[in-house]
Amino acid sequence: MQFENSGTAEPQSSALYMGSLDGAALLSAEEMRDAEARAIAAGTPGVVLMERAGAAVVDALTAFWPELSSDTQACVLCGPGGNGGDGYVVARLLRARGWTVRLHALAPATHPDAGAQADKWSAVGTIEGWDEAAASARRADLVIDALFGLGLSRPLGPEVAAVRDVRPKRVLAIDLPSGLCSDSGRVIGETCIKADLTVSFHAPKRGHVLAEGPGRCGALDIRDIGLASGQGGVTLAGQPAGLAKTAGHKYGHGHGLVMAGGVGRGGAARMAARAALRVGAGLVTMACPPAALQENAARLDAIMLRPLRDAGVLDAILDDARLNALLLGPGLGTRERECDLVGRALAARRATVLDADALTLVAGDEALRMALHDTCLLTPHGGEFARLFPDLVDRMNGPVTRGPAYSRIEAAREAAARAGCAVLLKGPDTVIAATDGRVCVNAGVYGRAAPWLATAGAGDVLAGLALGLMARGWGAYEAGRDAAWLHVEAARRFGPGLIAEDLPDLLPGLMRDMGL
Repeated sequence: MQFENSGTAEPQSSALYMGSLDGAALLSAEEMRDAEARAIAAGTPGVVLMERAGAAVVDALTAFWPELSSDTQACVLCGPGGNGGDGYVVARLLRARGWTVRLHALAPATHPDAGAQADKWSAVGTIEGWDEAAASARRADLVIDALFGLGLSRPLGPEVAAVRDVRPKRVLAIDLPSGLCSDSGRVIGETCIKADLTVSFHAPKRGHVLAEGPGRCGALDIRDIGLASGQGGVTLAGQPAGLAKTAGHKYGHGHGLVMAGGVGRGGAARMAARAALRVGAGLVTMACPPAALQENAARLDAIMLRPLRDAGVLDAILDDARLNALLLGPGLGTRERECDLVGRALAARRATVLDADALTLVAGDEALRMALHDTCLLTPHGGEFARLFPDLVDRMNGPVTRGPAYSRIEAAREAAARAGCAVLLKGPDTVIAATDGRVCVNAGVYGRAAPWLATAGAGDVLAGLALGLMARGWGAYEAGRDAAWLHVEAARRFGPGLIAEDLPDLLPGLMRDMGL
């Protein structure tokens, strides 16, 4: 079932409501079920939770579509489980407001609390068969998807084929658009509802922010229904702590080294170096082939330069123990010389960010892969991740026949375990994974969307931010997490027209606004 907005409704920007969700737990379906079970065990009946959820949906939809009034026609589609129970509550509450409500049940309620809510609806309205659902949805001002929500484990079946091509004016999904995997954000099978607004409860779910989730959910509104707060295994990245500089010598804030490529290939490294300096590294040095010194000197002032002819020279540079963090990759090159440089740099066992060409070298050289250590951070985009971990990408991109589907969270976590170091898998739903199993998601989606980051060099700036933080003493995982958050926030300050070299110079204003 593919519901698509017909364009007749008032357009709404995609947004995360209920304030900032920075640092919030990002729950799996199982974790959400556990939170509900704890509330029920503590004395809150499940039917009461359904009443709260239904009331929250009504509050959310009237806030999102204030033009809807008592003469509105709503079509509520209910499934047999708890999601359907929420739908029965919503239908009853809308009917009480004077709305015209038609409710179609895909199947009778099998969940006990949903059955109780179906009985309450039956006292004021009619449960209609599924045969008329498509016609009802076509005429409605608002269609409410209360079919399956969280935890769907199979594709939507042929019983929904009758409404496959309906294009309602407005679509609201309760918890999650039916057909979407709540743990991965991937569509199970071939069909999935596309909502204009998704109303969920307690905390965001992984499928809300991963993969196709944001595109299917439309806008996302998270509502409180009185569940006890609890930390899930995955969190959303939040505003970094500890960025303010304290008094001291420049070397007390770290010295980063960026290894650059040859003549005409220095732009990526220069942007990365500038980002590292802007985020607070005490010093940043760029090492490049001697022939590229003049070009880089003409473009740099605060960033120092060193000639780097070969791996022997790099050994001499690294004799300075104050060089405590390295960045390998942006514009570096992938020849034998660069392979030797990466090997020597890894052997020094300093905090090291590997990006771009360095990732290509590691993917093709088992010795380099084995030289990775626990103070490294890999920052691949999708293509680089595929070269490093092709089997994981096959699992992420393969057909989904059952849920929960393999997700970017699982892929990044497994990649970190294999590599023995932190991994930052780039995207609008950037996933950062540590070797100990910790994972966070920097969600540049909904109200935090920053599509302008799809520009050449943006990833080099991200790598430079991570370098600067690691020079200042951040661990690899923490540096990836905080760099990703700063990267998106800087881009959002600029907006349309952003190019990568704008990003470093947006950091001072951003950090001032953070109170630093």
